[in-house]
Amino acid sequence: MVAEFENICLSRGNKNIFSGFSFNINKNEKILIQGKSGIGKTTLFRILLGFQAVDSGKVRFNGLDISRENIRKIRARIFYLSQDIDLRKEIFKEIFEEIFSFNNVEYSDRLEEILCLLDLPHNIFDQNIKDFSGGERQRAGLLICFLLNRPVWLLDEPTSALDDKMKQKVADYILKCENNTAIIISHDEAWKKNDIIKIKRL
Repeated sequence: MVAEFENICLSRGNKNIFSGFSFNINKNEKILIQGKSGIGKTTLFRILLGFQAVDSGKVRFNGLDISRENIRKIRARIFYLSQDIDLRKEIFKEIFEEIFSFNNVEYSDRLEEILCLLDLPHNIFDQNIKDFSGGERQRAGLLICFLLNRPVWLLDEPTSALDDKMKQKVADYILKCENNTAIIISHDEAWKKNDIIKIKRL
């Protein structure tokens, strides 16, 4: 079991976000989470990452309680792609190399393949992120995700700024990654065309 939400409750002010919510995520499972805005989809990610505490109930990742003592070990196993692709407005190469130096991950043997998949030119590394379009920011975030290749991917609207052809390419790639667990928040039709995905509606 990769993640377990056991009877969790969470409220904000007078609003109940979760009330007795339970949900399990198995290793290498691909799960599509859907639901109206404001009902707690992104909050589930924040809980797993230790940014949001629950009022009651248990949350575990790889058998570890989400706690201050365990959170660094937990985060090291997760790649989180936020909806707004929160990258510093600097030359992309500098951020890219910093990420991979810090994580001590060798990526050169797969770089060409993933650049081609995402239709990204080599000179993207010389550009400032502030000049990226929405689609380029999204694909840059996915490039980092795929090359880091952490066991668990939390992807919040990862294809919202892409054209239909690229949406399908990205969805197909993610869903066919046999050694990764992926939890995807999205309403794009590209995800629904694949039989291996499990849909959770909140």
